[in-house]
Amino acid sequence: MSKQTNRAMVTVGLLAALFIGALDSTVVSTASPRIIDSLGGLSLISWIFSIYTLTTCIATPIFGKLGDLYGRKSVFAIGLGLFIVGSVLCGFAGSMTELIWYRALQGIGAGALTPVTFTIVGDLYPGKERAKVQGIFSSVWSIAGLFGPLVGGYFVDYISWRWIFFINLPVGIIAVLFIFMYYHESFEKKQKSIDYAGALTFTIGMTALLLALLTGGEEYAWTSPVIIGLFIVTVIFMALFLRIEKRAEEPMLPLSLFRTSVLTVPYILAFTTRWTVMGVTVYCALWLQDVSGYSATFAGLALMPMSIAWPVASTLSGRLMYKLGAKALIIFGSALAVAGSLLVAIMSSDSPYLIIVASLVLIGFGMGCIVTPSMVIIQGAVGFQMRSVATSTNTLMNSLGQTVSVAVFGLVFNAIVTHNTAIELALGIHYVFILMLAVAVVNLLVALFLPPSSRLLNHQQ
Repeated sequence: MSKQTNRAMVTVGLLAALFIGALDSTVVSTASPRIIDSLGGLSLISWIFSIYTLTTCIATPIFGKLGDLYGRKSVFAIGLGLFIVGSVLCGFAGSMTELIWYRALQGIGAGALTPVTFTIVGDLYPGKERAKVQGIFSSVWSIAGLFGPLVGGYFVDYISWRWIFFINLPVGIIAVLFIFMYYHESFEKKQKSIDYAGALTFTIGMTALLLALLTGGEEYAWTSPVIIGLFIVTVIFMALFLRIEKRAEEPMLPLSLFRTSVLTVPYILAFTTRWTVMGVTVYCALWLQDVSGYSATFAGLALMPMSIAWPVASTLSGRLMYKLGAKALIIFGSALAVAGSLLVAIMSSDSPYLIIVASLVLIGFGMGCIVTPSMVIIQGAVGFQMRSVATSTNTLMNSLGQTVSVAVFGLVFNAIVTHNTAIELALGIHYVFILMLAVAVVNLLVALFLPPSSRLLNHQQ
């Protein structure tokens, strides 16, 4: 890395970029009613979220590989540029259909923000410093989740819903300027072989899978020809993708990443931990309001301590992982997640409010103890030339965990809640919580298969 790079200023720029990407999902949720009032298209509202998830998932590993081939700086700039352009177009959208297309563009840009940002941090900071800084960056998502509804609510109530998108322009410009002015990347320029066939088959297969998961049980029955057809397309093209990756000179997603437990276990954890997060985020608020009878305000306040515990744990784990061991911290965090999920699973309609809050704090603290050490392990297990794609694969596993968990939880919930009675509603959410607990237990068992901490941390350079 060039000596002219100003790490502090680059870090500020990266934090700004990551924050607007993380903030985007929460503020859009807050503004949904006003968007419908302004643009109409109530039947299409779910697609402003679904299309963003779809394009982000597809773009993430592609941008990750491009970051290794052509350097982080240019790929980051392209991704952030697409995100900003997409944001501005969203702000000017004149119909729901236009907004959906612009959200797709925004999602493509977002596919570069998270993985390339974390990769640059991994390049800038070695060993123990990397762990501390990654802890700070990992907490951005929780902070955005905490402030997103407030920011979105302010824009919606006092200015316009369009400003939830326009605000990304000034912040994004600041991030771009900081990166271009202060980040001087040393990167060897040589002829590269691009895995076009791998990118194409991955895009088709992943698009089919995500469309099936995002529309199954909602727009189409799970047994409908459309959903079955999408799953068949997924199997065919993902099989082709794997075959291509085995032979490609520069595979888009190197299969070697999944041949060592140092990487495979953190990737599985990235997938399974997202089930716990989505189960709590979606169904705890529903339980508190529709089963326990609390107001929407109290339901939101119950989730807030989890959003505080997560960044606190992320920061602490980044500072302590070299003293206590990465494996010990991840197992500890996984055990906390199990304990919190158990408390949630045994909740009743008259459970004390503080007990519910305590269970969510346990889960939030547990997540913080898992995420930061996992990211540091992944980045330390590979060299510079594979760090970007290794990081983006972790982001992809997170996104897949989120999408698959929402689909499976919805399948379980809808199978039980057929008449929308209070008893059925409570039972449906309860079974979701039991499934969430089961996945948390699996998460803990997977964490036990991590190599010893001495081996994990020996990778860190």
